[in-house]
Amino acid sequence: MTIIAAADGSALGNPGPAGWAWYIDDARWRCGGWKRGTNNQGELTAVLDLLRQTAHTDEPLHVLCDSQYVINSITKWMAGWKRKGWKKADGKPVLNVEVMKALDAAIQGRNVTFEWVKGHAGHEMNEKADELANSAAKAHAAKKLPDAGPGFPGATAVGAGEDPAAPRPRGKTTPRGRRRQRRPPSPPPPMSRTCSRWTDWPPAPAPARGPDRSPRANPIPAQMPGPARALLLQVPPLTPTSSPRSSPSSGPFSTTPYDSTASSSPACWTCGGDRWMRRAGRGPGARSARPGGPIRE
Repeated sequence: MTIIAAADGSALGNPGPAGWAWYIDDARWRCGGWKRGTNNQGELTAVLDLLRQTAHTDEPLHVLCDSQYVINSITKWMAGWKRKGWKKADGKPVLNVEVMKALDAAIQGRNVTFEWVKGHAGHEMNEKADELANSAAKAHAAKKLPDAGPGFPGATAVGAGEDPAAPRPRGKTTPRGRRRQRRPPSPPPPMSRTCSRWTDWPPAPAPARGPDRSPRANPIPAQMPGPARALLLQVPPLTPTSSPRSSPSSGPFSTTPYDSTASSSPACWTCGGDRWMRRAGRGPGARSARPGGPIRE
């Protein structure tokens, strides 16, 4: 005796809270759903669960369905999709491929026929299946579980797949492959004691010392003639002083005698060393200083 059943799906919003159901009579029916799905997923899942519930019987199965997409997918398109590696004629992957593969496995060796019926046209069995699927979708919209129903007597294989809205696990088995591991952020560069904006300054050269052991811009050669040597020893060395902004008339350098015990003045009035180092010819972008006033940048 042929088993006649109606299968239908429903989605509130499409996608949205979705439900599926199949109906034979008041003693044999079943429904379910998810928190988010499409109407086509509900239609396909209803047929899949019906095939699994009746897998233990040898009786022919006649399915009433109001979805041309479901009927054509199983009876016309599925064989070509399998030959092309579950891809459509345009090369794009088949939609709902996981459910399609499960349907292909469940229908093997079965005597199953499909009949299209117009939805919401007063067909008794189709209307009952639509009512059950819609109630399951509303239950999930209210964050409740619907009444699954009695199912088919003697069923050994139950269930219609996982929630399509559940995120897929990431790993080697996923089609997209393992997610790339992001490199940890590099540690910040060490802060300079002179200026936080420059940390790659070369070390300052040791000051040249003259015969009197005082730092000078140019050392006095020992072989210099006596009169010239005595004249140069009278010139005090150039030493950095306070910033030009605090004493604009003095410029970046002055001619005050060198005092090794005096504390060093602030190197830069903006960043703690950047501009002063450039004026002194030690930092990036250094230029020669012009005595007599501040340098325009």
